[in-house]
Amino acid sequence: MSTSELVPYFEGSMQQMRELERQLSAQEIEVELIAPPKKACCGGGCGCGMKLQLLVRKEDVPRISSMMQAEWLAAVQEQTGALVQLGTPTEIAEGAEPPCPACGFVGPLNAAGECGDCGLKLE
Repeated sequence: MSTSELVPYFEGSMQQMRELERQLSAQEIEVELIAPPKKACCGGGCGCGMKLQLLVRKEDVPRISSMMQAEWLAAVQEQTGALVQLGTPTEIAEGAEPPCPACGFVGPLNAAGECGDCGLKLE
């Protein structure tokens, strides 16, 4: 695969990028890992550690994004036990309570500034 066909998608630690490479390869998505362009702080001694850049085909970006979003939602649901759905924001009437971003509860916050249903800290 030619690097000219690829676009940078993510940059992170070597361990993180190797794991992402493994996950995407299992989904038959071609990736390439390269050293990212040098940053101003990387004159040696800045302590930012070794990083890699993950390159993917531009047409695979929506598929990768959907996969990562689904994994994130599953992790949130596993940790909170709450069903989380992402959607398009809706306008809230003036003076109305906005829904909790975690559980969708509409109502006033409790005295500690938490959702009255799931307890998410909102203040």
